[in-house]
Amino acid sequence: MLFNLLSSTYAVDRFEPVAKWLTIGFLSALLLTTLIVLFLDKKYLGKFAKAGLISFTLFALILGITLLVLEICKKYSTAYLEDNWVSLDVVSYVFIPVLCTLLIALVGGIVLFVMLKKKLTGVKKYCIVYGIILAVFLIITLVLMGVYHSNNILGDGYYTDPEYGKLNPTMLYISAGIVVAITIAIAFIVGRKDKKPFDTHCIAIAGICVALSFALSYIKLWDMPTGGSVTLVSLLPVTLFAYIYGIKKGLLVGLLYGMLQAIQDPWLIHPAQFLLDYPIAFSMVCFGGLLSSMNVLKKAPQLKFALSACIAGAFRFLCHVLSGVFAFGAYAADSGATNFWAYSLAYNSYVFIDIALVVVMGIVILSSKSFNREINKLSENLD
Repeated sequence: MLFNLLSSTYAVDRFEPVAKWLTIGFLSALLLTTLIVLFLDKKYLGKFAKAGLISFTLFALILGITLLVLEICKKYSTAYLEDNWVSLDVVSYVFIPVLCTLLIALVGGIVLFVMLKKKLTGVKKYCIVYGIILAVFLIITLVLMGVYHSNNILGDGYYTDPEYGKLNPTMLYISAGIVVAITIAIAFIVGRKDKKPFDTHCIAIAGICVALSFALSYIKLWDMPTGGSVTLVSLLPVTLFAYIYGIKKGLLVGLLYGMLQAIQDPWLIHPAQFLLDYPIAFSMVCFGGLLSSMNVLKKAPQLKFALSACIAGAFRFLCHVLSGVFAFGAYAADSGATNFWAYSLAYNSYVFIDIALVVVMGIVILSSKSFNREINKLSENLD
């Protein structure tokens, strides 16, 4: 009975707008109070800002977890899957493997945090073992997705019909491989001087940023008809993290955030499409740190962040476009489009609205002298 209540339209769809206005109200109250503190006595501003960040993080965690549970109850309920012509196999072949992989990543990160905090020995060996286990889980997850694709998508007459769906697995693999190769190459070239691994402070900030981004991803300004949405600057925290800590650390945080997005609202046509639309696409936030360590525009951090964020948005846009062309041709055909590239470019252009909001808010934050001083301190510590 409880599951039926939670999986009903009322439980999650009615709560999302409430959550949106709660978040807007919370942020507005924080902003108003900050202005009052600034007007009355500036010396208390730092303490208030810290308390405000902690309180909003806790609020975001509670809100994000609540919405995630409600979303899972709905998206994986029998009624929802049947209404959307999705096989029940998606639970065992997609949801559970992705969830297990994500839990391994989160638990392993927490253990690493404790080891670093307590200054225990064997961190390097642990990281090697942790990386191997995580890689194994990721491979198993992709294999199970391949099984799901073979059993439920391949030859279904919709996505895979050569005259209608035009699913192109070869180009999906090639596209995903090229994007990953380019991203890793740029990340290691730009971040080659950053030799320092995650420390306790960095891990804590990473967790806060991912939590904030995930909670904000539920505050949707509007949904796209066949997937995707414009949110209330949900990518701002993780993009700022990449800007502050660098492109390599941003890549890992973006990957984790992409896996969370996959659980939140999964859509699987092909394993390579899944990679392009979720972990790879959201890993592109790492390019938010592309220019941060460079001497160019040193006196204009707002412009550095804006350019970096736009590059990150362009790479994410590319991932979604490639997925749209080579996996979702059926949707283009349904709309009467004959040019899949034109359809995918137009449909996924909502990404630029999302990134424009991030750029505007990021410029506002980076216009704060105190915020830039903290960034400079962190940069000095990282060097």
